[in-house]
Amino acid sequence: MTVIKLIVDGGAMKPGPTISQQLGPKGINIGKVIEDINNATISFKGIKVPVELDINEKTKKYEIRVYSPPVAELLKKELGLEKGSGAAGKVKIANAAIEQIIGIAKTKLPNMLARDLKNAVKLVLGSCASLGILVESKSPIEIIADVNSGNFDKEISQGKTEVSDAKKVSLEEYFAKVRAQQESRAKVEAEVIAAQEAAKAATATTVTASGATPTAEATKVTVPKTAEKKSDKKK
Repeated sequence: MTVIKLIVDGGAMKPGPTISQQLGPKGINIGKVIEDINNATISFKGIKVPVELDINEKTKKYEIRVYSPPVAELLKKELGLEKGSGAAGKVKIANAAIEQIIGIAKTKLPNMLARDLKNAVKLVLGSCASLGILVESKSPIEIIADVNSGNFDKEISQGKTEVSDAKKVSLEEYFAKVRAQQESRAKVEAEVIAAQEAAKAATATTVTASGATPTAEATKVTVPKTAEKKSDKKK
């Protein structure tokens, strides 16, 4: 039995050199494998999904095992994000509801080391912090403290995953303000950097223009004096 581990685009796996090199020598129908994997992962369309192929090289039969996608992928899918912040401590890219976090935690719980849903929720919140995602209009670290204090015990015990329309509007309005502040701050920082670069360029130009001639003159003056001292010694 041979086990091949893959990370595929849910419902959209395509032929490639990696899968060809692994399956070709074994005489497995690559096109059929890809079709079966796409059918098995269609519910995760648009997400990277871990897949394992258990292959019996004698019979050419195989079994497909689909694992739930990484938490980061589930968060990006849930919140409509293409990628993480890249500067999570400074730039926020979304504002999630605790219900959305609970939903992802429920999906991932079977594959997590967390002993219960509450701990799974905290693990998902940790990923939110890494990606630059606010939760309930607060830092995920603050929300973890709230979870520890029991502030969300009711939602977690009920496994609540539906977000009310009113709450969605409230979260969106808050994040619109955060985004506007970030854009304003980024603009100011860009202007400061541009001004600093301009000042450096101006200084360099001034030094080059005024510093070259004195250096040449100093050289002219120094050489004759040295020559005179040598001639005096000879006398």
